[in-house]
Amino acid sequence: MGAATTNDTADAAKGMDTNPWLGRTETCTDQISHNLAVRIAATLGEPTPPPGGALPLLWHWAYFQQPVQPDGIGQDGHPARGGFLPPAEGRNRMWAGSRLEFHAPLRVGVDAHRVSTITRIEEKHGRTGSLLFVTVRHEISQQGQLALRDDHDIVYREATPPKLKDDTPVDEPQWREDVTPTPTLLFRYSAVTFNGHRIHYDFPYVTEVEGYAGLVVHGPLIATLALRSFVRANPDARVKTFAFRGVRALTVPDAFHVGGRITEPGHAQVWAANQQGAAQRADIEFD
Repeated sequence: MGAATTNDTADAAKGMDTNPWLGRTETCTDQISHNLAVRIAATLGEPTPPPGGALPLLWHWAYFQQPVQPDGIGQDGHPARGGFLPPAEGRNRMWAGSRLEFHAPLRVGVDAHRVSTITRIEEKHGRTGSLLFVTVRHEISQQGQLALRDDHDIVYREATPPKLKDDTPVDEPQWREDVTPTPTLLFRYSAVTFNGHRIHYDFPYVTEVEGYAGLVVHGPLIATLALRSFVRANPDARVKTFAFRGVRALTVPDAFHVGGRITEPGHAQVWAANQQGAAQRADIEFD
């Protein structure tokens, strides 16, 4: 488990006293429920994996949710801050990206155990203001075997206008799938992941408080669709690692595409983009 370096701690401390949160650990046990897999499949328009079958990649994000009571919810719909995660009050929270290693498939209907550890807290200052990055390492195992490791980057940004365009061009894709996000898709994905973040379903809040043009498509949903496009285009490949980062938000009802290309043997790049440029980019290692 990676502990934060001295420099990380010093940088983070410039904005707030984050030392009490570094190294904090949380554990959770959940069954990879077939009933929930049915709902995820319906949300994504996919076949349902049978009991005992492999859970499709990135569907694990719907599991291991730890609901809080209504009085424990913050203004943005997330659990109030200052528990497992640092408080970072007065900032907007976003999923900045993840780096995943896949060791064994999660099996539907089997109990799984997750250990979550805060491995990094770092404050950075850019053109849009102060950004607090928090990395949580999730390690998920079944029957004593590590199934996947997910280093999840969360960013807390000051209330500044969101980025609307990315000028870095995307390559010509070798495969491509078009997506038109709808409020229903966002609602159903929020439901299966028990995600109360209001930017995904509350139009007055997302436009008037956080300044987006419309309901925001979930970052992990975009990543799931992008990785699915790779799997569909390369059905014989075994994904070993998947690392994605958010570039900017996508909003309803603006259409976008997910696609990618093989860059060299065993390596691929995938992305989500529309006419305003890339919204998410990812790298894949595979056999």
